[in-house]
Amino acid sequence: MNARTVRRLAAAAAVSTALTALTACSGGDDTAPAANGEVAVAGVKIAEDGALHDALPEEIKKAGTVKVATDVPYPPFEMYVKEGESRLTGLDYDLGQALGAKLGVRFEFTPQKFDGIVPAIQAGKFHAAMSAITDNKERQKVVDFVDYSRSGSGILVAEGNPEKVATLDDLCGREVAVQTATNQLDLLRSHQSACRKAGRGGIGIQTYPKDSDAQLALRSGKAVAQLLTGPAAGWTARTADGGKAFDLVEDPAAPGGYNASPNGIVVSKRLPELRDAIQKALQALIDDGTVTKIYDKYGVASIAVEVATKNAAVD
Repeated sequence: MNARTVRRLAAAAAVSTALTALTACSGGDDTAPAANGEVAVAGVKIAEDGALHDALPEEIKKAGTVKVATDVPYPPFEMYVKEGESRLTGLDYDLGQALGAKLGVRFEFTPQKFDGIVPAIQAGKFHAAMSAITDNKERQKVVDFVDYSRSGSGILVAEGNPEKVATLDDLCGREVAVQTATNQLDLLRSHQSACRKAGRGGIGIQTYPKDSDAQLALRSGKAVAQLLTGPAAGWTARTADGGKAFDLVEDPAAPGGYNASPNGIVVSKRLPELRDAIQKALQALIDDGTVTKIYDKYGVASIAVEVATKNAAVD
């Protein structure tokens, strides 16, 4: 095994709280209407592409809205502008507003528990979902993906890393918090055999309905670590209590996080035209640099992709 290190990330500035009139949830940050029907996202003015708008399904064009499910909070992907309010911000929210502007419709975000997102799309409650959802073949059986980032799982520990966790193997025989129905839960379960083979005891997996609940378990000492997506782990370490609550474990053997895989915008299988239009709009935003600016804003430029793929699961 390579040398192992743990580094506490420096505190970052909080997300700004400017309002936007683009969604029913009313969003925050620097996403706002601009002149001549354009929309400004992360300082970039985005205009509608008429051809992409025309390619949308008739029900979307008629309503002028794409109904999007998201699990909040899961920083830096989705967050509330202010605790106790409904206004949203975050990478997924900003990207959704940029895609909506390019397509000439509104991306209307509605909070939904993570494990209920795919069933809700299947039931027709939502057209799509943006919530740092891992594209995998099991999910592809019932929904489609437009892949917009690539990242793995990260380990979050208490500040100072009192239990000296340095790799995934160090979670063996210890209590670990994780959100239910996630790729991170699957990773912990699949690692149990390696723990037993090493004679270190199994991982005590604690599942929680929301990422914030799992984080609370880590704060309270019920768990020695939390497993979540690498970008979310890094953002939490940077921002929670001014960067003084948690550390991010950085394993040199897994620089992109464990089991790095594509994250995708989930789209209902009954709306292939919407899937294809989103893919083309995303590629246009990649090509003109808008995606890079949005990702830079949240300190996760490393997870951006150069090509917007469809259903690119690696499992």
